[in-house]
Amino acid sequence: MAADVEQLLRDHGVQVTAQRLAILRAVSTRPHVTADELTDEVRSVIGSISRQAVYDTLGVLVDKHLVRRIQPAGSAARYEDRVGDNHHHLICRGCGSMFDIDCAVGDVPCLTADDDHGFEIDEAEVVYWGRCPSCRTSTAPDGTTRSRSSGSRPG
Repeated sequence: MAADVEQLLRDHGVQVTAQRLAILRAVSTRPHVTADELTDEVRSVIGSISRQAVYDTLGVLVDKHLVRRIQPAGSAARYEDRVGDNHHHLICRGCGSMFDIDCAVGDVPCLTADDDHGFEIDEAEVVYWGRCPSCRTSTAPDGTTRSRSSGSRPG
């Protein structure tokens, strides 16, 4: 795998460094990771790395289309290495867990712009929001948190 990641960077005109390799590997093992999470993970692998170096490297990897940056409303930017397709995301409003969803199927009224204003549209971003099964069982219909063990409201 090491040679593959190194070659991937070279193929995209990116200088191979230990920091870039560690960041790209971390993104590939933890999709939808934040820069802060990446910083902690990369530090555990290579030792010292500044938060700014992580942001700078992510900027290069995004510019070279090796990593995709997504920023759901109200969330920190997240990074993934699933690039080159127009997949979407499903996000839990409770815990923030995020899953990839393949391109929308069926009726797609929002994927074709009614008026493109002269743009050449090359991507449509769809985010599905809801509550995951765990958060649904821990939240009462009125929005209060239930105790997971008894199903009753705290307090």
